Amino acid sequence: MKIDLRDILIIVPVSVLLMFGIIMVTSSSIYIADDLTSNPFHFAQRQVIFIAVGFLAMIFFLVIPSELLYKADWIFMLISILLLALLFVPDVGTSVNGSIRWIRLGPINIQPSEICKFSLILYISGYSVRRMTEINSFRSFLKPLFLLFLISILIMGQPDLGSTAIICILVVGILFYAGISFFQLFLLLLLIGLLGYLAISTSPMRLARVLAFTDPFAADVVLNAGWQLSNSLISIGQGGWFGVGLGNSFQKSFFLPEAHTDFIFAILIEELGLIGGLFLIMIFLFLFYGLILICLDSFKKNRLFQGYAVFGIFLLLVVQTLFNISVNIGLLPTKGLTLPFISYGGTSIIIMLSLIGIVLRINNENKAI
Repeated sequence: MKIDLRDILIIVPVSVLLMFGIIMVTSSSIYIADDLTSNPFHFAQRQVIFIAVGFLAMIFFLVIPSELLYKADWIFMLISILLLALLFVPDVGTSVNGSIRWIRLGPINIQPSEICKFSLILYISGYSVRRMTEINSFRSFLKPLFLLFLISILIMGQPDLGSTAIICILVVGILFYAGISFFQLFLLLLLIGLLGYLAISTSPMRLARVLAFTDPFAADVVLNAGWQLSNSLISIGQGGWFGVGLGNSFQKSFFLPEAHTDFIFAILIEELGLIGGLFLIMIFLFLFYGLILICLDSFKKNRLFQGYAVFGIFLLLVVQTLFNISVNIGLLPTKGLTLPFISYGGTSIIIMLSLIGIVLRINNENKAI
């Protein structure tokens, strides 16, 4: 297999991000790991194992022809829906911090919403190709609309508004890129807006987070819904240009919850400064550029499914990265979303590396044409 610029723009940034992630997970989790397990490197060791499993998954998808994924996309989608439904079966779904997002199999936790993102990219990409000539018809449009509604209800029931928003953006983005009309786009956006309004207005917790987002340091919210955001902003403010030094974060000492998952970017800024944060963003931009090149190359060679799939992967990484960083710096209300390749989390790392395997496979196939 001949390695070209596009391969380098994928492999090098992902490798750097994973190494960055191991370092920051180790640093940000050392106190909480010691408190919970008496092993300060508990989460770091598990993250290394997750990455190892993720590499095996990446190799698996690297050797599978993309046409096989096209033919089997409905199988991935069906498995995802079944896993999401299993969360609500007693003694199957595991509740953590009031959210039922994981299926626990012994020491292994599976997060179905992450698997659903993977499956939706493949299924909507395949659907866009199969219905290419009739994608603007209302009948063909109802199927992805119903699927989006079903998945949104299952994920919001956990509850997980952040993943629901990302999944909605994925479906809308791929379908719009595939050529749906502006009227269909309007219907999709209307559905998403309605679901978002219902999700926020019917949940006191989500409503409190939105109110806390407007003023996280207000006296009546800082000790409740605004606790995470206010401590995240304090962490970023202490970092300055060059940070307080790797391992020297003060906020990770039980002040900032989820420091090794949702708010790892805030700890990174505190320890490595704005320079470290800008370097991380630059690495992500190189990765995004590589994905765009492979996407355009696929469409140039009339490989539509492959082009839509890579575009969907690009969209997922861009949106989730923007959401996570925006939450950390106070531009969006708090949501439980990880920073790709950086945050601690087994299912997220394995799924992301699986998607990278698909991208590399598609690029390799493109080079053979």
